Amino acid sequence: MIKEENRWLQWAVEIQSLAQAGLAYGRDPYDRERYERLREIAAEMVAHRTEIPVEKVKGLFCNETGYQTPKVDTRAAVFQEGKILLVHERNGTWSLPGGWCDVNRSVAENVVKETLEEAGLRVRAERLIAVQDRNRHNAPRYAYGVMKVFVLCSALGGEFVPNIETTERRYFARDELPEPLAEEKASREQIMMCFDAGEAENWRVRFD
Repeated sequence: MIKEENRWLQWAVEIQSLAQAGLAYGRDPYDRERYERLREIAAEMVAHRTEIPVEKVKGLFCNETGYQTPKVDTRAAVFQEGKILLVHERNGTWSLPGGWCDVNRSVAENVVKETLEEAGLRVRAERLIAVQDRNRHNAPRYAYGVMKVFVLCSALGGEFVPNIETTERRYFARDELPEPLAEEKASREQIMMCFDAGEAENWRVRFD
């Protein structure tokens, strides 16, 4: 259910999606001009309500071609003695290692890559935990769709080195999760879901 205060964002997303499809499949130059303007209006709506510069909104919201589909974000759940691996990001928040899925990588390959880059840890992707619609589980809402894929991984070894994204890695028990969490990337509920999956003998994959 869409909250009333977020309905404007849903309208902006729909306008942008229709405009992008029109630009992908439309051939009449006058129609394409109208679709371009609709796309601009959608970006202006988001900029007006969020106070984000309209050019930045266009870069995030209106930079794709073809039929609009969600982006894919992968997150690794790695355990050691019942504790889960979190990385400390340079903005001060803690999160499961992960990020956008590269176009030339599978979900499994991407969680392996991201965990090595952010945590200095080589892992093996073992099984799927969940596939979730980000805007149903994480705040704030984004003006584009994201499918979040959580994968249970086993550690193979490696050493952490501070990098451009993270400053440290650490394992935490259920009752000692740090603050603040990067809720926009992995909420407390999602981390608890990963604990449940790691402890379950027969985990049933969750999906929206």
